[in-house]
Amino acid sequence: MPSPAVGPPNILLLYLDNVGYGDLGCYGNADVKTPHIDQLAHDGARCTGFYVVTSSCTPSRGALLTGRYPLRNGLTHQLGPAENHSGIGLPQRERLIPQYLKEAGYATACFGKWNIGFAPGSRPTERGFDEFLGFRSGNIGYFMHLYHGEYDMFQGTKPHKVEGYSTDLFAAAASDFIRRQRERPWFVYLPFNAVHFVSTANTLPGETPEWQVPPQYLERYGWPPDEKDEKRRFRAVLTALDDAIGRVLATVDDLGLRERTLVICLSDNGAFMLKGRGLEVQSNRPLRDGGTTCYEGGVRIPALFRWPGKIKPGTISTEMLSHLDVLPLCLSAAGLALPKDRVLDGRDPLPALTGTGKTPHARLAFSYGGAAGLREGNLKIVRPKPSQSWELYDLDTDLGETNNLASSRPADVTRLVSSFQQWQSDMKTDTSGPAHAAPAGR
Repeated sequence: MPSPAVGPPNILLLYLDNVGYGDLGCYGNADVKTPHIDQLAHDGARCTGFYVVTSSCTPSRGALLTGRYPLRNGLTHQLGPAENHSGIGLPQRERLIPQYLKEAGYATACFGKWNIGFAPGSRPTERGFDEFLGFRSGNIGYFMHLYHGEYDMFQGTKPHKVEGYSTDLFAAAASDFIRRQRERPWFVYLPFNAVHFVSTANTLPGETPEWQVPPQYLERYGWPPDEKDEKRRFRAVLTALDDAIGRVLATVDDLGLRERTLVICLSDNGAFMLKGRGLEVQSNRPLRDGGTTCYEGGVRIPALFRWPGKIKPGTISTEMLSHLDVLPLCLSAAGLALPKDRVLDGRDPLPALTGTGKTPHARLAFSYGGAAGLREGNLKIVRPKPSQSWELYDLDTDLGETNNLASSRPADVTRLVSSFQQWQSDMKTDTSGPAHAAPAGR
């Protein structure tokens, strides 16, 4: 086993749930208290042009963990209750980040939201993770851990009754794992359920859904424990998440592992701008719309990277990057070669994060449900439904996508639509057979 002093770096992958581009202090929100996340941004790279390629929880996670577009890996939709409980979800032919990293001697663990299938063969400890504490579904109540009337917390493959605030439970489990594995390289995937909205699907019968948070986080803002304002309660939920992240990062520091730990902090999609599910309290400012759409508010996300000695503190990366790039980054960090038995759509983003290179993508495509989009350079086409016309925006001058240029620049629309159609064709022809490089920039 490699010595901790000379071996590959530890990797901590924090995946936040529905945190919008404008929700965090380090992205300009002056009303919320997120000091630990803000410090993480200060200590490494804060990305302003980072994307997910799909704008809903399930396919976002599949793309992150495989480094492959949903249309390529086969998981394109949001899993429903039955699929979450016992469905295959992400096809079992797919290979996940921990399965690669174990080849380099990593201890691996997942703590939090799974949401990509829990049939035999699809569960975390059957897909490369040594340990799992978390839930199968797309969201749970923060205190009671319910989803559609059923208790949904598991350890390994077995139901596991545990009490406490879910954000704190997952952070504590991660810290405990890091302490136990400090003598070897480790990979911790920490997909919090925060700040996912609360609904009747994850509350007790008759209980009014509200943003659930321990009272001390309301008190931190000077608000009463029974505060009813949902915007205030949401901010407290975000601060509780920030505190939990701070505790995990403190564990890394206390063990003397900071200098050899790569920390990645991303959101799985933009905040939902839907009534009762974020519209009233969350922010994707200055971006348009939000989760489940392919406008910037749905697919451009907060993204932070800290890697002492590799990424200079205070770096602002404006390059176009995506969560598809996380898997190649992890493999490169671990000293592993890229796989030869499948196409990866991600590229190593480290040169762009360090300022020594540009984006590795000529273009990125986006899709979820009927929504679609493609960005190439400063131009982006997007359409909400297949029956609607393509819109064209210049993101350099119109980040909020308010000025549709399609009628005045038809040649650009034609060119980008052709690129999108070629991308679709590339996805359809891939069968995960003999490896070949993905077409440049796709």
